Amino acid sequence: MRTTVTLEPEAETLVRNAMASRRLPFRTVVNQAIISALAERQERPQITLTFPIGVRVQSPKILALAAELEDTGLLHKLELGK
Repeated sequence: MRTTVTLEPEAETLVRNAMASRRLPFRTVVNQAIISALAERQERPQITLTFPIGVRVQSPKILALAAELEDTGLLHKLELGK
């Protein structure tokens, strides 16, 4: 496919540097960059990072704690007349 693409100055610099360092023509560098970037996004699994926050609650107590916090919040709203 032939098309016209307007490159931002930063993108042009990156392409020109890659052309010089790899000794490849413009179209090859641009094609490789597009394929690499788009294929990586499709194949990369999403990873959710987790971090310890220093609070440990035993599993059976979590629901009870959540219910207690919810009850406390509801009581506070009732006291305020909401």
